[in-house]
Amino acid sequence: MLDKTFDPKSIEQKLYESWEKDGVFACDPERNSTPFTIMMPPPNVTGSLHMGHALNTTLQDVLIRHARMNGRDALWQPGTDHAGIATQMVVERKLEAEGLNRRDMGREKFLERIWAWKEESGGTIVRQMRALGATPDWARERFTMDEGLSKAVLKVFVRLYKEGLIYKDKRLVNWDPKLLTAISDLEVEHKEIKGKFYHVRYPIEDGSGDISIATTRPETILGDGAVAVHPDDERYKHLIGKKCRLPIMDRLIPIVADEYVKADFGSGAVKITAAHDFNDFEVYKRHKDEGVLLINILTPDARMNENCPAEYQGLSREAARKKVVEDFEALGLLDKIEDHVHLVPYGDRGGVVIEPYLTDQWYVDTPTLAKPAIEAVRAGRTTFHPKQYENIYFDWLENQLPWCISRQLWWGHRIPAWYDEAGHVYVAETEEEAQAEAGAGVTLTRDEDVLDTWFSSALWPFSTLGWPEETPDVQKMLERYYPGDVLVTGFDIITFWVSRMMMMGLHFMGDVPFKDVYIHALVRDSKGQKMSKSKGNVIDPLELTDKFGADALRFTLAAMATQGRDIRLSEDRVAGYRNFATKLWNAARYCEMNNCAPRPGFNPAAVEAVPNKWIIGAVIEAREAIDTAIAEYRFNEAAGAIYQFTWGTFCDWYLEFTKPILQEESHALAEETRAATGWVLEQILIMLNPFMPFITEELYAQLAERKKDDRLVTYDYASYGSDLAAPEAAEEMDWLIRLISEIRSVRANMNVPAGAKIDLLVKDTDVGTQERLARYDEIIKRMARLESIAQAGSAVPAGSLQAILDEATLIMPVADIIDLDAERTRLEKQITKLEDDIRAIEKKLGNKAFVDNAPADIVEEQKSRRAEAEATREKLAQALKQLAAA
Repeated sequence: MLDKTFDPKSIEQKLYESWEKDGVFACDPERNSTPFTIMMPPPNVTGSLHMGHALNTTLQDVLIRHARMNGRDALWQPGTDHAGIATQMVVERKLEAEGLNRRDMGREKFLERIWAWKEESGGTIVRQMRALGATPDWARERFTMDEGLSKAVLKVFVRLYKEGLIYKDKRLVNWDPKLLTAISDLEVEHKEIKGKFYHVRYPIEDGSGDISIATTRPETILGDGAVAVHPDDERYKHLIGKKCRLPIMDRLIPIVADEYVKADFGSGAVKITAAHDFNDFEVYKRHKDEGVLLINILTPDARMNENCPAEYQGLSREAARKKVVEDFEALGLLDKIEDHVHLVPYGDRGGVVIEPYLTDQWYVDTPTLAKPAIEAVRAGRTTFHPKQYENIYFDWLENQLPWCISRQLWWGHRIPAWYDEAGHVYVAETEEEAQAEAGAGVTLTRDEDVLDTWFSSALWPFSTLGWPEETPDVQKMLERYYPGDVLVTGFDIITFWVSRMMMMGLHFMGDVPFKDVYIHALVRDSKGQKMSKSKGNVIDPLELTDKFGADALRFTLAAMATQGRDIRLSEDRVAGYRNFATKLWNAARYCEMNNCAPRPGFNPAAVEAVPNKWIIGAVIEAREAIDTAIAEYRFNEAAGAIYQFTWGTFCDWYLEFTKPILQEESHALAEETRAATGWVLEQILIMLNPFMPFITEELYAQLAERKKDDRLVTYDYASYGSDLAAPEAAEEMDWLIRLISEIRSVRANMNVPAGAKIDLLVKDTDVGTQERLARYDEIIKRMARLESIAQAGSAVPAGSLQAILDEATLIMPVADIIDLDAERTRLEKQITKLEDDIRAIEKKLGNKAFVDNAPADIVEEQKSRRAEAEATREKLAQALKQLAAA
């Protein structure tokens, strides 16, 4: 017997533990069925589940559960990423609290502490994913620094090095002066700050005048190696090829022409500090033969170094900036200082301004590896959904720069390179191999750096399957589950992860790593704002699951996952879908109380009653809609289809239609209806299970006698026969629904009290309609709140409302129930107010300044409000028209 109310807390953990204990999430390479593979984007081992994770996990789980139920051998490969900088920072903070630091401990002891932390605290996010109902093959869980994946990293590095696709070079990198490491662009956060624009002058060498430049970073003047102007700028053509004297440093630097310079910005002349600006470095490479200098003026911790005057050495960037400005003012070469709002790059982990910094680093020749990856997507071997995200992919790969893969950290895959005392490098998978290459007796020292976290992540689709091992089991896994069917991820890592998996997969496996890439949207707050701790608008998914249950949150996220549109999440939306779960539970209780349980051997093709034929046909349509939508990654449409069928078609209509039938307990029709109702409810549980696995599994178990292994998580959902479609029954029930809906609509629009029963007169009906009215007389009267149904005479009673349904005219006398004049007045007032609101909104949307400057979500909100107001106005105008004819 079902409990009166559904309590998620009482079943979720119990059910999940039973699933996992029985190993039902596992793939089966020996199974004679088509495989279906999803590679889980490995969350950081330091992470906790946020709303983006919840969305990503939910969508992947919907896909994997749906594939399992459709007979596929499903592998959802789980794992976590070692998250180099993030993990090292977590452990370093813990050491600081103990009065320790890693450099005093030494590398080996520090790594021992990180591994210990990982074992104790590194599994938080995977436990939280379980609470959400995720069903990856946990027995195959991998870690980007486990033994197998580490072997893959070594193999790839050495092979790419020997192929000339990995090399060491001195180039500019994003340098974090607090963490003392290079960082990726993804780890750089650009913040808008109120700074200054400093306008200064450099004297021309021949004494003919000065050249003016402007900078937000005066301290970098000490490292200037040139001044650049646009080659077509008439103001400076006479200076190109000459030199100017760099104040403070008293250094002559060339004036060069380069199209990088914007002649209409500032003075049209730009200082070139090649060692501390990415664009300036490119100018340097183009003009170094013209004497452009490359001078590093900073230490790794961003203090002024030995290439600066003695009085500057050791100063911080901020202190040096102040002193440079003072010195220029003293020289009479400071023209003005302006307030200037601009973007400044900060390290997202260290929290300090990052520095473009010239260092020796290891690089991957991604411009070469990118070519096959570009061609694979252009040829359709991998497809993005929505397709517009291919533009980000192409833009990144077609403008690819070498990928800096070395990091000055201790936690990560240590670079397999050893150096002899003369500085020669030996790259090998093991120290023994490097020693053999160097020769006996040669002293070798291993490179201190580790690899960028994204390097090992780029190998994820094949390293997790056992590559580079060549055992029969590994070969079978690779042949069966590579390439994957779909990757589900966010747009923000198309460049750093998706593109690199494509490059590595094509290079090492000879094939793309996945056939489809589904890019999900951002989850924002209810106002469309990006969630952030500083705004105080972060919604914790675990708090929502605790309050409303995992099913409610999962269904909310799926129902709102419209392709290409961000999700505006609110607690009210989750509460609404919790109500959907309650509706399903109550419907199941109704079925249980009326003995409407699934019957063994029930044949849906054998039913005779029109309502039963109709609902069974509607199940087929719902199944097709859901399957099609999921295949096209239209999760919102799939969720909408099962929601509408369950709440609307089944609960609101079919169950109501069958109530009079079920009251005739001994009647054969009643028994057929009980069996049909039980079958349909079971189909609902099956179709809904990928979205709401807990409540559906619980109801499935309780509504019928089941064997232990008969459960939805392992259910094989066979396709329906084509003989279940019933177009004639569908047409008849559609007529009945439209009739009742039309009467209800008229009643609501005219404020007819819900408890008042009215008469219905019908005219101009054909024989078929008259037969239907007679056949469904009791249902129509009960559901439309009617006193009687009769054929109309030639005269329409005064004070009647009318509506048209197909060939028939529906006449509802209401003069004795509502005040028609008062209703006219009410409707006119409401229409007037709506028209005022529409004019106000149109005035706002017609204001170009508003449309151009307001946040996109605010503009969209105004458009939605206008559309809603217009629809309501049309509805009320129709109601007023009906009253005018009454």
